[in-house]
Parts: sequence; structure tokens; C-alpha cells
Amino acid sequence: MTTTETSPTATAEEFGERLFGAVLGAQLVQAAYLGDRLGYYRVLAAEPMTAPELAARTGTAERYAREWLEHQAVAGVLTVDDPAAAPAERRFRLPAGHAEVLTDVLSPNHVLPLARMVGGLGQHLDALVGAYRSGGGVSWAQFGADAREGQAAANRPLFLGALPREYLPSVPEIRAVLERGGRIADVGCGYGWSSIGIALAHPGVTVDGYDVDGPSIDIARQNAVEAGVSDRVRFHCADAATAEGRFDLVAAFECVHDMSDPVPVLATMRRIAASDGVVLVVDERVAETFTAPGDEVEQLMYGWSITCCLPDGLAHPGSVGTGTVMRPDILRRYARDAGFTDIEVLPVDDMFFRFYRLR
Repeated sequence: MTTTETSPTATAEEFGERLFGAVLGAQLVQAAYLGDRLGYYRVLAAEPMTAPELAARTGTAERYAREWLEHQAVAGVLTVDDPAAAPAERRFRLPAGHAEVLTDVLSPNHVLPLARMVGGLGQHLDALVGAYRSGGGVSWAQFGADAREGQAAANRPLFLGALPREYLPSVPEIRAVLERGGRIADVGCGYGWSSIGIALAHPGVTVDGYDVDGPSIDIARQNAVEAGVSDRVRFHCADAATAEGRFDLVAAFECVHDMSDPVPVLATMRRIAASDGVVLVVDERVAETFTAPGDEVEQLMYGWSITCCLPDGLAHPGSVGTGTVMRPDILRRYARDAGFTDIEVLPVDDMFFRFYRLR
């Protein structure tokens, strides 16, 4: 990851070039959003097509399909067999590497969901402007399916792959829980991929997922059935405070920064953990202190914060307004207020996430 492309003292021409490049990038994101929603990429991943063929296969208008195909070819996303052919006869191909990024839902390189989120959040800019002026917020429910589905799809490769199979077993106390078939609570489980991933990788465990978003829990239950783990993974449309009994591992994956008041949730996690249980928080790997300019991860996290996480947090009365950029000292303060002694940063190496054990 790199720092910003131009320095704060760039000339007007230099910064103008940077902003112009960002405009091209924004247009590419908009085109990717259309390609995803209309099913264009999935069809093209199977075989090359002309505009009439793509339109017929996807139930869309040929003139729009042609313009989209030509944009994608001009932008270097697609290749075209014969640019000199008549418009209706040009055949467009999606290269294998590009197809992985755009259509392989289990690949760590599947970046398309981020474009889905950016495109979807853009539909709420008027509401965001109003929130910035009033100090209010725009809730997760208002952001709707693009935000829910985009975030879930973005995390799915990690939650089904490296998280349960590499990262969690690398922590000795957590590995012991997984190996003996312990009881696990997944707080803020969303679409349930973290719960499902843990159950698939470790057949002896049972997982209870908790989330207050009803549509997410409905999808999570369906996902568990399709994954064949619904006998060991249960999802609850409820606060984790309703949990019964004690858990060997209580985890919150990429959600604490979204909570309007995280201290009571962390206190609940502490309460429902067994006496020798592990309490784990996985959240964004932002810099430990504010510096400017920042690297690309820092820019990405602030980008999510100004358009999604902070507005969602401030949509609820009494919010502490954490935002996406929850630095370790902020979590440490929340944890101590919740009754923990301290936090420990675990030696798990991931570009986007930091792993904390709450002591």
C-alpha cells in the first residue's frame, strides 16, 4: 500500500490530474456496479459475446449493452476480437484474471463487492448531505441491500477461508477451543459467513450468531442451510444480551466500530464468556495514530467512514460516533469501560484487519 499520489503541496496541474484520474475510476466503479447488477460479468465469464447476444441473455436493451461493452473495452476491462467489425458483430471477452476479480465469490481477489458498496452508497448522497448539516445520520436500514450485500460479499472469501482455517487456529487458546469442539458466539454476525466458515472448518464446534438486523439474519439462516451446517449454527435476530449459558469463544468480526454504543455490547461479550473463555474483536487495521497523508488502507477506511459507518452510527440516539477508523486506543478505552483489564493485539498478519484479545 502506498501514500497519496500527490503531496499536499502539489501544483494545480498535478492535483487536477489526480482528481481527473479519480473521475475515471469513479466511472469504472459505476460501470462495474451496472455489470454486477445486470449480470453482464457472470455471462461474459462463461463465454465471449456480441452486444445482441449479451442483451438477449440478460434481458436488457441491446443499445445499452453495446455502449457498456464498448466502455469496458476502452477501459481495458474487456478485450474485443475485431474492433473494426460492425458494432453488432464485435465479440467481447472477459479475461480470466479479470473474471476472478469480478465473478469468483470465494476468491480473495474478489473486489467487485466494494464497487457494489460504493455505487450503492452513492445513491444516498442527498441524505448524507442532510446528515452532515443536521448532525443526524443515515441508518444501515436506509442504505439497504447494496450495503448489506456488498459488505457480506466482500468479507465472504476471508470468513470462509483464511479466518477459520489459518488466522483463528494460529492463536493457541482459540485453537484449543476449535479442536475440542467448543461453543462459540458470533456477535454482529450479518449474513453469517464468519459463523458458517468456522463451522465448516471445525466440525466439532457449535456457533450461535447474533444480529439485530432482521434481513441479514434471514439470509444467514438460508446460507447455513445451503452450507449444510444449520444443525450446528443457529442465528438469532436479537442482541447478544439474550444469549443463554456461557461460550468458549465470543467474537465480534468487523462490527464494533459500527455500534452506536459499543461498551454495553463488549460488557455483554465479557458476561457470556466462560471463565476461561476467549473474547475476540476483529476490526479495521487502521494506523495506531492519525497521520496525514495516509496509506491506501487508511484512505479506504476513512472513505467508508464518511459515507457509511459514521452516518449509520450517528443515526441512533446517544451514539458515541466511532466511525470506521477505530484505533487501538479507542477500543482499549471501550474495553476498560466494559470491565476488561486491557486489550492485546494478536500476531495475526492481515492487510485490512487487526485481531484483539480482550483480557
